[in-house]
This record gives sequence, C-alpha cells and structure tokens, in this order.
Amino acid sequence: MHDYPALEALAEIIRLGSFDAAAARLGITPSAVSQRIKGLEDRLGAVLIHRGPPASGTETGLRLMQHLDQVRLLEQGLDKHIRPQSGPAVLRIAVNADSLATWFLPAMTALPVLYDLVVDDQDHARDWLRSGQVSAAITSNPQPVAGCDASALGHMRYLALASPAFIASHFATGCTAETLSAAPAVIFNSKDALQAHWAERATGQRLRLRGHLIPASEPFARALALGLGWGWCPKPWPAARSQTASCARSSQICRSTCRSIGKSAAPWPPRSVR
Repeated sequence: MHDYPALEALAEIIRLGSFDAAAARLGITPSAVSQRIKGLEDRLGAVLIHRGPPASGTETGLRLMQHLDQVRLLEQGLDKHIRPQSGPAVLRIAVNADSLATWFLPAMTALPVLYDLVVDDQDHARDWLRSGQVSAAITSNPQPVAGCDASALGHMRYLALASPAFIASHFATGCTAETLSAAPAVIFNSKDALQAHWAERATGQRLRLRGHLIPASEPFARALALGLGWGWCPKPWPAARSQTASCARSSQICRSTCRSIGKSAAPWPPRSVR
C-alpha cells in the first residue's frame, strides 16, 4: 500500500518545480515535504526527484504521480458517503494546440476534475502516454499504447491558407512544387510535419518548406491574415472566435487543400490500476 500523503507531496513537487512551492501548496513545512520524499524513496529503493533546480520527476517518480492521479479519479467515482474526498482529482492530458484552440476546452467541462495539460504535436502526444507522464492523449495515431484503450473522437479539417495579397504575390502561377518551395510558410514548430506531408502528397515531391516558426494557434492564424506566409489552419470552429476571424481573412491557396485528420484519445483504463 502506497503512502498517499507522500505521493501527494511528490506530485506537487513535480508540477510546481520546487519543494518550497509544494510545501506552500500542501500547507506544511519544506522539511515535512523532504521527509515524505526521503521516506518514500527509502521504501521504494529508487530516486524519485531530480533535485534541480527546477525539481523534476524521474521516470519512476512520474509513474507514481500518474498512479496518484488515477486513484483520485477512481475515488471521485465512488459515493462520497463510502469514501471521503481528498480533493479534486488531477487529470494530466497531452493535447495538440489546434485541438486546444478549437474543440477541446468545451469538452473539459464534462468532468469535475482539475486539468494539467501538456501541449504537444498530435504525432508526438502519445509518447507522453507511453512514458507514463500523462493519463490520456489526443493523438493522430489510432494505435493504442500498451495497457490503454483508444477511442475515435472525430476529425479536424484543415485548409491551406494565405492572405489574398500573399497569394497574388507567391501563387500567381498556381500551387506547384516550385511555388510551395519558394513561398515562406508559417509553421507551428519544428515537430509540425503537417504542411510538409500535405505538400508532398499534393505535388508528388518531397519539399523542404522554410518559413516562420510561430508556436501558438491564435498568433499563427493572425500571421496568415497579415501575409507573413501560407499555412494550415483548422477549418473555422464556432468556439474559436479570434482564430476563426483571422482565418476568415485568408484564402485557400488552391481548391484541393482541405484534409481531414482523425484524432483519438488513449485514456488509461480503470482495470489497469492495481
């Protein structure tokens, strides 16, 4: 049986990055936090915290934090008269920025938990789940991680967009391998291969796209509207008003640029908790 007060201290240190911040959050002294962690490490025979700064969890420490989150979720499903609540459960999820900027926030209202979101590319989010650092992931890969289930959530549709002036300047002769290679792109970050994959399928050639790296959804859409480059923007979603407004001021660079991208979650199954 795990020492759950010690696990709670461990989780707060990992989330907040220091023993002092964890102590303040828990309402105990830093010395008490240190004693809890030392006792837990001694019992398990493993180092759980990289002391930093900032403090961070080892692989074992991250898995224990995930276990605590899962136990809290299970406890929250029990009748409060059977088992008293120890505070709201924390659900750590890896989610891609476009989902977070469009449909994901309304979906978060479905559960009475505290969310700890990790933002990463849809092609890499499941790596967080595989390493035990999150309890669920929004990913484009439909294959479940070992010990988890995968559920289809639907599709996001994307358009290759640019401002009318940018299109007139860079795509006057059409959307070809030459014009796509020459025109500056707006790319979310170095992990984002979405545009490159589409360009390769559209032209039949592997292209090296160059351009601006803008790792935030709303500034990304605004950069397109301002004519900084061309890029992939989620098809307008009513809940994402500012992003939708920016994308609405841009135009498709060619008519065959709409693509559906499936998203699937890989939640931990309750049966995996021992």
